[in-house]
Amino acid sequence: MKLRINDIKDKELSLAAEEPVSGYPILTAMESAGECRFLAPLRMHLTAVREYGHFRVHGTVSTDVGLTCSRCLVGFSSEITSIFTIFYLPGAVTPLDEEVELSEEDLVSVPFEGDEIDLAPEIAEQIGMEIPYKPLCSEECKGLCASCGVDLNNGECACSHGKTSLKFSALNNFKLENIKEK
Repeated sequence: MKLRINDIKDKELSLAAEEPVSGYPILTAMESAGECRFLAPLRMHLTAVREYGHFRVHGTVSTDVGLTCSRCLVGFSSEITSIFTIFYLPGAVTPLDEEVELSEEDLVSVPFEGDEIDLAPEIAEQIGMEIPYKPLCSEECKGLCASCGVDLNNGECACSHGKTSLKFSALNNFKLENIKEK
């Protein structure tokens, strides 16, 4: 999605759009890597305004994704939503040769050149940050049995689960012999 800066005035410009995920290379790469499946297009509601020499874009982007639970390996769907504000500053991107401490303003501002602002990289980043690293089908998910692999959400398995601490499991078969003093 691109905004022409001549369309953005001192009064808020409101936009609503729905775009396919295929137009966002970062998101298609996540899908190709198997991190998730996008089940719906991106739904965006944005406002843009010119203020103090920069452009402020505030908005919400959401979509539906298919994920695999990291505990029980069952597929499930979830709605991903991100609310964000980004400041676009006119000017070229300057590469930094040394380490520089970034201020909070630097973290939410993006430089742009020309008479259009391309929102696609930041929109893709917002969705990418909302996809969980270890997705769970529910907070109460019991996962799989470590011995037999049965989904414990569907019932108990036949394995004997002694109350052995995993910290000392290497000592289960350790036998002490009587040592006679000489």
